Amino acid sequence: MDATIGSTTRPYNGCSFSEACDRIAAAGFSDVAVFAHDDGMPVDSASSPVEIASARSAAEDAGLKPSMLLARTHLELGLDGAVDDYRKLIDHAAELGSDWLLELGTSKEEYYGDYPELMRRVAPHAADAKVGISLKPHGGISLTAQELIDLHTKVDHPAFSISYDPGNIIHYTVGEIRPEAEVDRIAPLTSTLIIKDCEVVEGKPNVMITPGEGWVDFPFVLGHLVAGGFSGPMYVECVGSSEPDEVDRDLKRTLGFLQDIIVSL
Repeated sequence: MDATIGSTTRPYNGCSFSEACDRIAAAGFSDVAVFAHDDGMPVDSASSPVEIASARSAAEDAGLKPSMLLARTHLELGLDGAVDDYRKLIDHAAELGSDWLLELGTSKEEYYGDYPELMRRVAPHAADAKVGISLKPHGGISLTAQELIDLHTKVDHPAFSISYDPGNIIHYTVGEIRPEAEVDRIAPLTSTLIIKDCEVVEGKPNVMITPGEGWVDFPFVLGHLVAGGFSGPMYVECVGSSEPDEVDRDLKRTLGFLQDIIVSL
């Protein structure tokens, strides 16, 4: 297996986007997933051409490909408005140079009917733009593998797939469901992987730990994903530190941890 391993900018959300990119590149990663920072989202549906070009330059100047962009739906605009807004987001992702939009679904029950219809209506535009939409478990409508599979069936378009996040399975079910028990079912639909660990202490889940130090059995999860057809990319979302120099250390350690697993597959 020769999968792309990137990092999200979440571990550095207190830094500027350009500093986050520099640090991610220095840690040895080739790709960056663009997440929100304390000063806002570098690129979203409302971004100007200048803002998109600036974000792309910041990543590329650091030697990174901005291959994933965190998405956000605006179903509060009504279905037609949400479709128009999301098509703009797809266009902006393509201008940024992203191959993937990372979808979080919705936690608002009043939108449970509209969400799959939104994805159905925007998926052809994503395909035309050569941007994949990858939905990860995030509670609400996308809690476990079964909800993800159900949504994948409802949308039924090649541009819409699953981003598996084993840490979130533990987090949002407070450890009642483990990723090892469901990974075989989700593997054939998985296009991207979010590297996140989780532990539950006194009934409280915590994802702000470095991968390999929590409950997720990453060799098992990765091995079964690959056996089911997954070939990457994957992106580290969380580590245990928050101070930038310590995050540098944790990201380097995580990259080595993942590389060792991949070599063994």
